[in-house]
Amino acid sequence: MPVDIAGQNVSRETYAELDAFAALVRKWTRHINLVSAASLSDLWDRHIVDSVQLYPYAPRGYRNWLDVGSGGGFPGIVAAIIAKTANPDAAFTLIESDQRKATFLRTASRELGLRVNVIADRIENVPSQAADVVSARALTTLSGLFSMIGRHMDPAGTALLHKGKRYQEEVADARRLWSFDLEEYPSMTDPDGRLLAIQRIHRD
Repeated sequence: MPVDIAGQNVSRETYAELDAFAALVRKWTRHINLVSAASLSDLWDRHIVDSVQLYPYAPRGYRNWLDVGSGGGFPGIVAAIIAKTANPDAAFTLIESDQRKATFLRTASRELGLRVNVIADRIENVPSQAADVVSARALTTLSGLFSMIGRHMDPAGTALLHKGKRYQEEVADARRLWSFDLEEYPSMTDPDGRLLAIQRIHRD
């Protein structure tokens, strides 16, 4: 029987892998700051479910998913776990400049058997990735993100971004410098936040 997580039906195997990933996060957080101590007790809802809810908005048949500022693997590792059965041909690239966090991401990817390449560098130093999907969570403002991810997106690509209660201000600020197509969706974990799906990003 499939399991429903944030409106996404996943297999029991996928659920077990998500749970195994959560256990790895808890274990490693004792030594490095993957998630805040305040959110560790609510890891499943605050981080796993928050990441899972983004996945349904990825375009069908995507091949190359880029996650920037991956940190503890949210949403990059979570999306890669879902993709093992939902889109097994897809490849994931995670960019994380913190070497210790990058080591964690590599370890988690290896132990969970994921198609993930981890790049331990600053995003501005990374060659263009031509990604079909670019994700980011709690990294910087929308306008700042566009400056980072624009050259890494395929022209037909989609950026999937978590944004908090100030998302409307960020969208308005970004529109002063950029043109883009935007669809927004309610967040299941933050009543004031939104999930943004953005395409055709161009500097005005």
